[in-house]
Amino acid sequence: MGNLVAIVGRPNVGKSTLFNRLTESRQAIVDETAGTTRDRQYGKVEWGGQEFSLVDTGGWVVNSEDVFEEEINKQVKIAIEEADVIMFVLDVMNGLTDLDLNVTNILRRSSKPIILVSNKADNFSFHASSAEFYSLGLGDPVNISAINGSGTGDLLDLILTKFTKQGEEELLEEIPRIAIVGRPNAGKSSLVNALIGEERNIVTNIAGTTRDSIYTKYDKFGMDFYLVDTAGIRKKGKVDEGLEYYSVIRSIKAIENSDVCVLMIDATKGIESQDLNIFSLIQKNHKGLVVCVNKWDLVENKEQIVIKTFEKAIRQRLAPFVDFPIIFASAMTKQRIFKVLETAKEVYEIRKTKIPTHKLNEVMLPIIEATPPPSNKGKYVKIKYVTQLPNTQVPSFVFFCNLPQWVKEPYRRFLENRIRDNWNLTGTPINIFIREK
Repeated sequence: MGNLVAIVGRPNVGKSTLFNRLTESRQAIVDETAGTTRDRQYGKVEWGGQEFSLVDTGGWVVNSEDVFEEEINKQVKIAIEEADVIMFVLDVMNGLTDLDLNVTNILRRSSKPIILVSNKADNFSFHASSAEFYSLGLGDPVNISAINGSGTGDLLDLILTKFTKQGEEELLEEIPRIAIVGRPNAGKSSLVNALIGEERNIVTNIAGTTRDSIYTKYDKFGMDFYLVDTAGIRKKGKVDEGLEYYSVIRSIKAIENSDVCVLMIDATKGIESQDLNIFSLIQKNHKGLVVCVNKWDLVENKEQIVIKTFEKAIRQRLAPFVDFPIIFASAMTKQRIFKVLETAKEVYEIRKTKIPTHKLNEVMLPIIEATPPPSNKGKYVKIKYVTQLPNTQVPSFVFFCNLPQWVKEPYRRFLENRIRDNWNLTGTPINIFIREK
């Protein structure tokens, strides 16, 4: 179970800059898939051999210039509710403002670890000015400059000391963990309830799992898995459910803790930007994907041609990753909900696919020979050998060649698609690495 760190603070104190500064170390390592929208509010940070998730609460407010107190207060409350550690960013050049004091009052009531970040301390003369932040009673301010990066190493060291949860909480067996995610009102709770049914006795909530995503052990119809439930965990009154970003943070946690995600889409609404955000989180975390189009009972015209058009539209919106199952279901009438589970289970098994090296070379080398990578400045790339890496989270393939740097994104995608043509890897992301032999 990963740790989640939230950045809070009023507008213009440099939250996004800090977010980009802390997550970029990782983006250099992980190749950002071309064409995926960068949802700047969420990223992963690797430091000192540990990894945690970072959320910038400011990224959600549409017009950040004139944020009302109420909006900021909401963001701070959600951070307190959901995050493991909170970074409260202040601007040392401007000093304290009423909004900062407002945020402080909310934070004081929380028992979560809070780190005061005194930003824009671009040189040492500003370090003295940060003394006024002691008056907030939230501990020592850490002086940093998000722009030039000074002090950020110390900040990261400090964050790691604040984590109470250590590493993975082991679940009992090696069985699939399936998360049901989607926008509010796409029907997540209805699906969970339809699956679990009234027979609560077959459901065991495992003691000791963290309260923010409930693992429900499910063994019905001879299927065995954990449901990572995001829906209906908190009392409605506690948060204003109208805000989409509560669901985003909750989805982040569920996605990180799962193997396969069932993305619920409301058939009456089609794909909206929120769905794309959740989809890109599933991709960034390399999880299996099953798309479930719910409320299919409400769609008037159910001819094959409509289904085909709908499928095509979904795949176009989620491209370049198009190799995943789509199931039309209805949680209300229980139509095909069992198929959703079966498919999720298949995707889980597919993630473990191992393709023998000789088979890979037998099939892929002739294809590569027929369509080699484009030559660059008269240099020809020769791919000699391909193998699958052992023990990876998703199927990962290494192509060995003489000039790996000339193999660009489109050709990688070509290789990925040819692998998918020849082996069943539906629903799982795959990694393609090009290395020098």
